[in-house]
Amino acid sequence: MLGHRELTMRDYTDILKRRFWLIAASTILFLCAGVAICYFVPPQYVSETKVLIDPQKVPEDYVKPVDSEGLNARLASIEEQIKSRSRIEPIVERFNLFPGGKSAMDDRVDQTRQAIGIHIMRSDQSRGMPGFTITFKAHDAHTAQQVCGEITSQFISANLTAREQSSEGTTDFLKQQLVDAKRNLDDQDAKLAAFESKNIGRLPNQEPANANTLQALTAQLDVATQTVSRLQQDETFLEAMIAEKGPEAAHVDPATGASEDSLQTQLKDAVRQEKQFEAVYTSDHPDVVAMKRRVANLRTEIAHDAAEPAKSSTEVNSSDSPQLQQLKSQLRAGKQSLAAAKQNQARIEQQVRAYEAKIESSPMVEEEYKQVTRDHETALQFYNTLLTKMNESSMATALEHRQQGEQFRVMDAPNLPDEPTFPNRRVFAGGGLAFGLALGLLFAALLEYRDTSLRNESDIWAFTKLPTLAVVSYINELDQSRVLRVRGKLFSRKAKASESVRG
Repeated sequence: MLGHRELTMRDYTDILKRRFWLIAASTILFLCAGVAICYFVPPQYVSETKVLIDPQKVPEDYVKPVDSEGLNARLASIEEQIKSRSRIEPIVERFNLFPGGKSAMDDRVDQTRQAIGIHIMRSDQSRGMPGFTITFKAHDAHTAQQVCGEITSQFISANLTAREQSSEGTTDFLKQQLVDAKRNLDDQDAKLAAFESKNIGRLPNQEPANANTLQALTAQLDVATQTVSRLQQDETFLEAMIAEKGPEAAHVDPATGASEDSLQTQLKDAVRQEKQFEAVYTSDHPDVVAMKRRVANLRTEIAHDAAEPAKSSTEVNSSDSPQLQQLKSQLRAGKQSLAAAKQNQARIEQQVRAYEAKIESSPMVEEEYKQVTRDHETALQFYNTLLTKMNESSMATALEHRQQGEQFRVMDAPNLPDEPTFPNRRVFAGGGLAFGLALGLLFAALLEYRDTSLRNESDIWAFTKLPTLAVVSYINELDQSRVLRVRGKLFSRKAKASESVRG
């Protein structure tokens, strides 16, 4: 009658008494089943080791690491290498992992991959992870320990190899780039040297010196011009004085038939034509070469005339008066001084024109010079940067070869498991006990719900809503079917009596 009325603690106690053996049998059965499963399921032993990450021994301010990827990325890359088939298959064959007649090598390799566990140990410090743990599950404790140690050694060696290869690869690459940068820098040095040699005196850094020199030459030219003017005035005065003394005072050179002033005029015209030809033609043009030869001949002739006393009508005759002889001597000395002054003036004028040409061409030269020097500075800066990086990479490579860089260090060696992690006998026994007890209670509740027996006055009232008139004791020897028929008749009479009372 479970569910037809509100049950009391006495009812629950009676139900437990009636269904005790059912609940006990279910509990014991599933308890035994849980314990039996522990003996039939293959055990799994887990071996664990801790690996710490030692930072670089030398401070990074002195030697910068060349590892481009982070620690997490490198650890993930090493894990993929360790779990590759080329690494796993020899371990499977060596330790005979997961043997079975129907298990193919691919399945055994997959089971081995799944048995490997990598767990990162986080740290609150700013440097990141302090290390990681490596676990391996196997059906044998010794096998689990050996395989865990093998995987750990592969992790350590793979990390060393990866860092060394990264450092060496970076160093080799930078060396090759440095060779190319050195070749480019040499080409830029040659271009810069050729440009400076071609434009010597017209470079931007020489412009202030050229301006100062031009200013000084201009002052010298003014002085030379004044000197020539003064000497010409003196010569004119002496010639006039000699002309007054006698008609023989001619100052035309009988050897050449031309005066010194005429030679100077011819020289100036030749120099001007030379400049015009150079502006139009190249330096090896025949007209330019011929004009240069003419200028050189005129200068040689003027210098020769200045060096030798002029054989003119101003020569001292024995018949001349002493005063006339003195004037002629002064005129001859003045002519020599005037020739030297004009030669000096021409030389200064030539220098002035040369410096003026340099200053006029400075803007164009400066533009070309900036382009050449910019390319040279770019190549030099790139070369110095590569040289610095290559030196840093070389130090990092030497650091890795000496094993002074970041390394994996085994803190705890792989342990030998004392008991399997699966199946856990206590967990299985407790689970079987709890499941059997719950299932027994469920069956007991279901049977009680389907049972229609009337066991006390509360059941009669819940079923008939009538008070109890009499109680018939239960007798073991009586036929149960007959007792049920008697109960039925009593219930029918009670019902009729209740209806008559209500009517």
